[in-house]
Amino acid sequence: MPVRPDQLRSVLAKGLAPVYLVSGDDTLLVTEACDQIIAAARAQGYTERSVHHVDTGFSWHSLGQDAASLSLFAERKILDVRVPSKKLDKDASALLRDWVAVNGAAADTVLLLRTDRLQPKQRSSAWFKALDKEGVVLLIWPLASHEFPRWLQARLQDRGLQLQADALDYLAARVEGNLLAAVQEIEKLALQDLSAPISVQAMAACLEDTSRFNSFDLVDAALQGDGARVHKVLRGLQEEGVSVFAIMGALTSQLRRLDQTRGLPPARARAIQQFLQRSRVPTHQWLAECAVIDQLAKGIGVGDPWISLEQLLLNMAGVATIPRPSVHQRLFRGR
Repeated sequence: MPVRPDQLRSVLAKGLAPVYLVSGDDTLLVTEACDQIIAAARAQGYTERSVHHVDTGFSWHSLGQDAASLSLFAERKILDVRVPSKKLDKDASALLRDWVAVNGAAADTVLLLRTDRLQPKQRSSAWFKALDKEGVVLLIWPLASHEFPRWLQARLQDRGLQLQADALDYLAARVEGNLLAAVQEIEKLALQDLSAPISVQAMAACLEDTSRFNSFDLVDAALQGDGARVHKVLRGLQEEGVSVFAIMGALTSQLRRLDQTRGLPPARARAIQQFLQRSRVPTHQWLAECAVIDQLAKGIGVGDPWISLEQLLLNMAGVATIPRPSVHQRLFRGR
């Protein structure tokens, strides 16, 4: 059955399934979900665990052999299989379907599969449907920007930390886009023994800026209509030395696929729908603006490609007072 990350604890409390599939691109969230499953299994007597890495030379049939070979000191076992999504081939499909058919709720072995994000075609395959029906499937999507503060607050509460409202905002801004950095900073705060609630001044004294963004964070901000975030993420990427062409590649790729939301993370799909409802500019006109910036980045035309890129993204975000790059180019040519 499909399970959200926030439902996993309660689902595990009801008993173990014969197989678990945890899929996602965020290593921290995937690892923590798998750790919960392993801890629950150990609490129910699954004391032995073997780890398999699916790479060149791996045989899926070896999992069945491993399941049958319990040690003298264990009656139940966890098979922890780390598999790249591209390795979920025909052999994997055959074994997984057989596994679900043979292993019931009282099996002596729990199969835990952890992988990166599965493609839509894989999520409609026979093996995935079999796992979804008889086991537990956990698809972990990247946290949207508006979800991050709530996730951060829950983390702080788990560590017994209380922050003033402005201190929480400060921390969210400093580590946004980097969940691992957020966890590390929370652990650092826990060791500081600061007076509760922690103030923004105390926070600033012991934390450093660990924000990390990528080009798709920038595109998402524009699609979501968040002009302030567009400015922040763009400046962060520029300071990190990301090229204009890398950002333009992500932007044009997304613009060409505005009508293809299937398989995207839910937050990104919603952002695209909101953008299409808000923007009355045809897609080909946005792409024409991208062509203007591409020319500027290649030294053709007058102007700074970074400034023009920000103008375009802010215009996409709905900042009506910001003209599109092509407007400036016509003004320059008219001089």
